[in-house]
Amino acid sequence: MRFITSAALTLGLAVLTPLAAVAQKLPLNEISGYLNKMQTAQGEFTQINDDGSISTGTILIKRPGKVRFEYNKPDTALVVAGSNTVVIYDRKSNQPPETYPLARTPLSIILAKRVDLGRAKMVTGHKYDGTSTTVTAQDPDHPEYGNIQLKFTAKPVELRQWIINDGNGSQTTVILGNLKQGGNIPNNKFDISRATLDR
Repeated sequence: MRFITSAALTLGLAVLTPLAAVAQKLPLNEISGYLNKMQTAQGEFTQINDDGSISTGTILIKRPGKVRFEYNKPDTALVVAGSNTVVIYDRKSNQPPETYPLARTPLSIILAKRVDLGRAKMVTGHKYDGTSTTVTAQDPDHPEYGNIQLKFTAKPVELRQWIINDGNGSQTTVILGNLKQGGNIPNNKFDISRATLDR
């Protein structure tokens, strides 16, 4: 840490620092544009669950409306969103998979055909911490479904993390590794039928 003895210089830095931070905060239209350009993406992820446990795996994204979380062992879960439905499947369980409408989850915000973070009441938080921009978004028509906090870095714009706060009060954090965009991902990766999930 450097000590500055000049009071004038210290005051100057105090004035300039907030201005620099504001200048580096990513605008909502730039973030929306980044998400809208993302057609396919895949990479590694680390998930911090609501109970504090940690899971890892691979994520596949195909917009609009499709995402797949393949968990590494010892986890046996597989989460797939497709056909407007989210399926949580435990490969070791004899119970049927849990299913939810995608529209009732905050993840639907970034999987929408057209992301518009400028929509009224969608964004409830937009801040910059010196290294990244965090946007908190919710479905303005159904805030009871929870919200998603998206963290982005700039130059180039990249999605680094999201936190889902669901309507039941639980929180799940997903930290993304090197999320590579582009490439062909077969649609059968997002088939929510049990036959496909068993493969």
